[in-house]
Order: sequence, then C-alpha cells, then structure tokens
Amino acid sequence: MLDYKLGAVESRFADIVWEHEPLSTGELVKLCSEELKWKRTTTYTVLKKLSERGIFQMKDSVVTALVSKEDYYGTQSERFVRETFDGSLPAFIAAFTKRKALSAEEIAEIHRMIDTGGKE
Repeated sequence: MLDYKLGAVESRFADIVWEHEPLSTGELVKLCSEELKWKRTTTYTVLKKLSERGIFQMKDSVVTALVSKEDYYGTQSERFVRETFDGSLPAFIAAFTKRKALSAEEIAEIHRMIDTGGKE
C-alpha cells in the first residue's frame, strides 16, 4: 500500500468522496460548495491532486476511490504507532488507557480481536 498522508482539508474532502461515492463531478462540486464553501475550481484542483497520488479517480465524470477509507485510516494508524510508539501496539494501548478508561464493550471487542488474530 502506498504510504501517503492527507492534510486536514484534504481529509475533509476525502471523507466527502468516501461517504458519497460513486458520485458525479457535479455532485462533488455541489457537496464541496455546501460543506467546505469551495468554488468549482478548488474542488477540481484537489480532486486532480489526490487522483495523481492514486487515492481517487475520475472516469467519465464519475469520482470513485482507489483507496478505501478503512485502508487509508488503517495505514495512518499504523504510521502513528510506528512513529510515536516505536511500532509497539501495547505501548500505544498503555498510553491511551492511562488517559481514558475503556468501557466493558471496548474491552470485550479488543479481546475478540485478539482471539481472532484480527481476522474477521
């Protein structure tokens, strides 16, 4: 998988595409105008940039994702753990749970993920 990072504005744009795909470029322009207060040219510029990076594609005026939201945010999570906790998931969990108690449901879900090896 490609190793890329989106800025805050690009992430908001990407979330719009992921939430509504497939969508026409006209629909995308309208959504970006309503949600981001962007002009048409800004929408096309960001779409072109993210298409060149292999995240989205526009074919026959229809925009779709080449990288799913889950894959993108999964990659970003892995990068964060690698860069911040030297790749140690237990160190991340220890730091996280020092500041926020896990609910019984969250603990059960983590146990389930461990029991299945993360495969579902």
